[in-house]
Amino acid sequence: MTFLRVVGKRLFWAAVLLVLVLCLNFFLIRLAPGDPAVTIAGEMGGASPELLASIREQYGLNQSLFNQFVAYFGKVLHGDLGYSYFFNLPVMELIQDRLPATLLLVVTAVCAAVLIGVCLGVQAGRRPNSWTSHLVTIVALIGFSAPAFWTGMMLLILFASWIPILPVSGMTTIGAGYTGFAYVLDVAHHLILPVVTLAILYIAQYSRMERASMIDILGTDYIRTARAKGLRERTVVYKHALKNALIPVVTLAGMQFSQVFAGAVLVETVFNWPGMGRLAYESILRKDYPTLLGILFCSVFVVIIANVLTDFAYRFLDPKMRVGRR
Repeated sequence: MTFLRVVGKRLFWAAVLLVLVLCLNFFLIRLAPGDPAVTIAGEMGGASPELLASIREQYGLNQSLFNQFVAYFGKVLHGDLGYSYFFNLPVMELIQDRLPATLLLVVTAVCAAVLIGVCLGVQAGRRPNSWTSHLVTIVALIGFSAPAFWTGMMLLILFASWIPILPVSGMTTIGAGYTGFAYVLDVAHHLILPVVTLAILYIAQYSRMERASMIDILGTDYIRTARAKGLRERTVVYKHALKNALIPVVTLAGMQFSQVFAGAVLVETVFNWPGMGRLAYESILRKDYPTLLGILFCSVFVVIIANVLTDFAYRFLDPKMRVGRR
């Protein structure tokens, strides 16, 4: 199978999945209890029958559910995700404003979790009975047992009251008195606590998986052959064993990207991070269906792209999975 056929097949099924998720999200959200017209009317200061009827007609809420879906699907095909009930702005504009902050948080957390988890796992796997291995196990158990919202609250209390050396809320915006490198440093300063909160659980998972994978790989025949040839232990571990030991971690990281994206909702709410997670939280409270649907659509799109890239990374790491080989 050629590379282009592999890419085409992945993109085709990604598009099918995106359409299915869009349909599912639309009908599930619309079947939720509550009337968005009442919420919108409440923001206007009243909910008379005349006002409710006018709002339903303005936003197409007086049509059948199927007709609403057909109209929405047609708009999505043209790149229009609708108009926010609450923010009175195009949903695409809201997402373009919030998505960079969420991607910065999620990608940084995933990269940090993979890097730290792999480093800890490699060191623990090289000497399974050493104190380093036992320490990694203890850290992993603590990470597994700490929910993201609890970790965030503890860090919030610690660095807001006891050790006030890190910002615990928001993110610096452009034009807030910082330019160039100073702005990047200040954003990184605000990013530390949210990233730590989001990454702790995954560091625990990746370190345990990398440890088990490394122990398994180091016991294989080709590693014994490499050692018998007189190669240095560092070369054996980092050049020959690590590449194969990374395969389970990379696969798990790609599969869990959606979980990290979902976890960003809690983290962004705790730390008042101006991303899509907080926007989704606000949209749920205000029954802002178009905004919530747009957020879910873009989130699924990002997750699908991440999984496609993970699949290609898996093929790169595993020679047996490379294009053209069986």
